[in-house]
Amino acid sequence: MDLNNIWNSFLEKIKTQIIDISYETWFSETKLISLENNIATVIVPYEVHKKNLSENYSDIIEETFTEITGTNFKFNYVIEEEVENNITENKEIIGVPNNEIYESNLDPKYTFENFMIGPSNKFAATSALAVAEQPGKMYNPLFIYGSSGLGKTHLMHSIGNYIVKNSNKKVLYITCDDFVSDFVDMCRKNNNSNNMEAIKQFKNKYRDIDVLMIDDIHNLVGATSAQQEFFNTFNELYNNEKQIIITSDRSPDDIKKLEERLKTRFNWGLQVNILPPDFKLRMSILNKKIENNELVGVVPEEVKEYIAGNCVGDVRKLEGSLNRVFAYATMMSGSEVTLELAVEALKDYFVKTIVSKNKMDQVMQIVCDHYNLTKEELLSKKRSNDIAIPRMVAMYICRVYLDENLTKIGIEFGGKNHTTVINAVNKIKKEILKDDNLNNEIQKMINEVR
Repeated sequence: MDLNNIWNSFLEKIKTQIIDISYETWFSETKLISLENNIATVIVPYEVHKKNLSENYSDIIEETFTEITGTNFKFNYVIEEEVENNITENKEIIGVPNNEIYESNLDPKYTFENFMIGPSNKFAATSALAVAEQPGKMYNPLFIYGSSGLGKTHLMHSIGNYIVKNSNKKVLYITCDDFVSDFVDMCRKNNNSNNMEAIKQFKNKYRDIDVLMIDDIHNLVGATSAQQEFFNTFNELYNNEKQIIITSDRSPDDIKKLEERLKTRFNWGLQVNILPPDFKLRMSILNKKIENNELVGVVPEEVKEYIAGNCVGDVRKLEGSLNRVFAYATMMSGSEVTLELAVEALKDYFVKTIVSKNKMDQVMQIVCDHYNLTKEELLSKKRSNDIAIPRMVAMYICRVYLDENLTKIGIEFGGKNHTTVINAVNKIKKEILKDDNLNNEIQKMINEVR
């Protein structure tokens, strides 16, 4: 029995029954690895695939597979790590469970179809589509975080546009600043004239909806009364199984001065972070922007590589650089775009900095020297104690002594998520309370950093 042929036939049939973005997200990277005891075991990329395929696509999957094989199979979804370690995790642990004209504030140009996907944002994009397909049921709230210019707002609008297109649900996109402004305006009207209508309008806007999307929630810090109102709004929507989607430039645990009860609620659902795009993804984004502007063939590869190599942490800057180069070429009487012209056009646009080892690099090197490891070993995925403990010690020093945020530590340590960093820090905190030798070693390393 050729499993590959069976699965390829299955995928061909599935592809004709669902939209392209759903197929690419949920099915294109799956692989059938066994058919035993009427159970089909399939490898999927992430935990979110296991939950979504089993809950939202089970009927179409089983019916289509029966057509192909002539036998009824139940499906078991696993990720590669589980196959390697011969374990199966419970998919339930991930997440928590009118047609009138309505102003959604959505920008129609942001969709899943034009969101460029790479290793740095793939999990976030997959989770976002899962929420869009089943709002209020998959991951609630969905908390997307990452530095400015990496695509958080694009993903948020993509979710909203997908829901509006495929249902009659009410969707509201709003920035945190606009939420605070609406709240202050409502309070002022009510204080001046005891205007209950203002309160009613505010509550209708934010609670009589199916999906609330708040951008840049970190700006709620300092607005104590607005935090109270958002807390009440959150509870009202959540208790009625309405979807809540939030973005921030940092994880909930890193938003200082935000009420703990709000942080707790943000942790009820699923948190996904978007990391800076790698070089390959930056090149893909540039090519897409050039293609959309009908400028294919105008920009030499070396120019694109120069731009992609200098715009590391901000997708918006890629487009800004491209526009600057074209504007400069036009200004130079329609000169051909060359590397020399691009360098000249962007010489004041790219910030020049002296490359030096930052404090986290210094911590890593000190820890590596202490434990006789290479930096590559420290940042590897190996979990043996002789590597895992030094890695946790380094994360602990970065968090506790350098006061770095969880996301940045995770990025520097090979793309770890903030939960991994939290667990490492907490483990070392507990260990040093009962192990004086470890505590003394860490203090010596901290002294070296000083």
